[in-house]
Amino acid sequence: MHSEPVDLSAWRVRALDFERQLNAVLVGMPRTVRLMTIAVFARGHVLLEGDVGVGKTTLLKAVARGIGGAYQRIEGTVDLMPGDLVYHTYVGDDGRPRVEPGPLIAQGSELAVFFFNEINRARPQVHALLLRLMAERTVSAFNREYTLPWMQVFADRNRVEREETFELPSAARDRFLMEVSVEAPDARDQLRGLMFDTRFHDADALISSVEPGMLDHTRLNDVAQSIQDTVQSSPALDDYGVDLWLATRQPAQYGVQLSDVDIDQFILSGASPRGVAMLARAARVQAWLEGRDRLVPEDLHAVFFEAIAHRLCLNPVYETQRPLYARPFVTEVLRQVASP
Repeated sequence: MHSEPVDLSAWRVRALDFERQLNAVLVGMPRTVRLMTIAVFARGHVLLEGDVGVGKTTLLKAVARGIGGAYQRIEGTVDLMPGDLVYHTYVGDDGRPRVEPGPLIAQGSELAVFFFNEINRARPQVHALLLRLMAERTVSAFNREYTLPWMQVFADRNRVEREETFELPSAARDRFLMEVSVEAPDARDQLRGLMFDTRFHDADALISSVEPGMLDHTRLNDVAQSIQDTVQSSPALDDYGVDLWLATRQPAQYGVQLSDVDIDQFILSGASPRGVAMLARAARVQAWLEGRDRLVPEDLHAVFFEAIAHRLCLNPVYETQRPLYARPFVTEVLRQVASP
């Protein structure tokens, strides 16, 4: 770990340059890029969701290049087993079986970004290993414990194809700082560029435009802690945050209503204590990126949906239609709870 002091002003300049370079790679996705930048400096794991071909992998490769350190990727498949993350076996040239370190431990402690593609195609046993990895940043293999102090997990889920998939349990989803939806832009000029500008047809060339290692993965934990220590709240904002939390648990008491929904039966459990702590953590990074050392309600609003919606446990009647209800519910919570 580094002991030298953190110059947050200089790091903010670097963070905004990182964000600018990502926006040059991902056309028409400024909000998605801001959320990813927040996640990097909050040191939280991210689950991405989107259609095929909208740029999720390009975004993650660009983020990994800017962070620096080692990058590993694994594909979620129905036959993937937990051991496949920590070792792989093969037959050597001499015909004898060999065992080599897998993607999680191949680079030792230098692993900075671990990308789990199509995580919902992997079995629950794999999710369980990932759960521990995300919580503790350690993994056991070859009779020893590997520590991955810089590792950040990014996973994506294909929301179109549902055959042979295994949805993440609530405990696993709660480990993600945010769930971020990646959508293709809808502005006509941006769509024209994506279709006809050949610059966007070569993803590798776009990714190579990002300055490699510009954030220095070995400093990010220290920078993140400094942000959390520096950006302050206030008693009024604390009360507001608690009211938002309680409104996710007892929506009827806060006047939250949705059409065609029995609000008393809608929520099984609201945001978890871990979830609202992560909300505050992400909000502090948002405030810092905006050049402030004090939280305002808009900082909570900026990350509220992505930090909270996936943590809500809905009644099974409504769970099957979560995409239809989640955003209106969160929007209504923010509307009904008076901000200071």
